[in-house]
Amino acid sequence: MSEDDELTLPCDQALIACTFALMTAYAQPAADARVDAATQRRLIARKVVSNLFFLREHPQLGDSMRRVVTQVHQHWRLLVEQTEGAGRAADATPARLH
Repeated sequence: MSEDDELTLPCDQALIACTFALMTAYAQPAADARVDAATQRRLIARKVVSNLFFLREHPQLGDSMRRVVTQVHQHWRLLVEQTEGAGRAADATPARLH
């Protein structure tokens, strides 16, 4: 594999910008999406957690920012666990007949 073929990490600034965009999409799901808002939020939250993990481990990130990202990562990870738990509970609830 040549140097040109090696995978490179996105810069920390790009990861931060993408994560902010995802957080905005989480707050205001797209009305014209193919899935409902709850599903959009679950998927977006998973990606936010992933981005925060990679940002936390990014070699260009300073120590103070790393601490902030670590705390935010923990918050979003719990959010994902809660929303996925709520989604499973809703899926297990029998539908009412009218």
